[in-house]
Amino acid sequence: MDFAAALTRDPQAAPYPTRCDAAAAAGFAVVAVVLALTVDDGRRPDLLGWALLLAAHVPLAWRRKAPMPVLLAVVACVAPYHALDYMHLAPIPASMTALYTVASTGRPKRTLLVGLTVTCVTLTIQVVVNPHETVELLRVSGWVMAMLVFGASIRLYRQLVASVLERAEREGERKAAEERLRIARDLHDLLAHSITLIGVQASVAAHVLVADPDRLDREALVRALEGISETCRDARAEVRTTLDVLRAAPEGPLPDLAALPDLVRPSGADLTVRTGGAKVPAAVGAAAYRIVQESLTNAVRHGGPDARVRVDVGLAEEVLTVRVTNSGIVGGHVAGGGADGPRGSGYGIVGMRERARSVGGTLSAGPREGGGFEVTAALPLAVREVAV
Repeated sequence: MDFAAALTRDPQAAPYPTRCDAAAAAGFAVVAVVLALTVDDGRRPDLLGWALLLAAHVPLAWRRKAPMPVLLAVVACVAPYHALDYMHLAPIPASMTALYTVASTGRPKRTLLVGLTVTCVTLTIQVVVNPHETVELLRVSGWVMAMLVFGASIRLYRQLVASVLERAEREGERKAAEERLRIARDLHDLLAHSITLIGVQASVAAHVLVADPDRLDREALVRALEGISETCRDARAEVRTTLDVLRAAPEGPLPDLAALPDLVRPSGADLTVRTGGAKVPAAVGAAAYRIVQESLTNAVRHGGPDARVRVDVGLAEEVLTVRVTNSGIVGGHVAGGGADGPRGSGYGIVGMRERARSVGGTLSAGPREGGGFEVTAALPLAVREVAV
């Protein structure tokens, strides 16, 4: 796990880079001393050779902060070391580390230029020191190219992982935004409907109190107040359920067509549901419920006392159809104007359209011929997610 994290992590963002690189440089220096003392691959270093060999490891402490300057400093020490025919294997770990760092942190063009330059310098020194060692020339060139290719591969791998993580982060942000929009729609549909009913019932109670105090209709007043109390209890229970669902998981129980009678009863609307026992997906049923709820809210809010509201839900060729008609007229404006009406909040019809689109359906809303307002939605049973 740690090794994989080290490969995918940006080397510039690693914790304590100088301290870690200094420790690695010290380790490479110890290995170089051991190789210089034990391996017979050139003459044993003298004082100058030891100075060049150890000096080649010092710049590695800053290899991640300044890859190119470190490589140049290492080459400046290693090139005369090899030219003087000291033990050639000893400085190889430091040289390969510097090459790898440049390849894993730089662009492909820079890596190619560095590879060609280092190879040319190495081959030139090798030709001067051992002009007849052709196999050695190929071996040295192969090591240089292999280290550059390895470093470039690690760089590409890191870029791939970074792009995948970035794409996953964007996807998470998109889903979070969609979830916030869904919650906003749920709260709007719930609270707007309940508050509108409470307002209408409170208006009825106030009218009963002031219309004719000497002939007070106590039964009507009690019915209005009981209606307010019941609506408050229902709203509080639904808000609590919604919050419990949100705390527990992103998915939870949704309102469906079976809850429509309880929804339309307080508004006095006529309800007809013709689904023939067909299985309606939960998302489609919830969308239909919320569309009816918002339509009733608009009708109650904007309809006159004589407004008649009718709700029809049915199936036609694997499509759930929802139609809410309202015959009321207020102040010269068609009842149910909702978002497009003069007193609308600006989110009613827009929210209903988003509800329909969320399950791949369509919605239209507008005045009816002969007066009134009509909302019609077509929701396919085969849910297709559509970005909203």
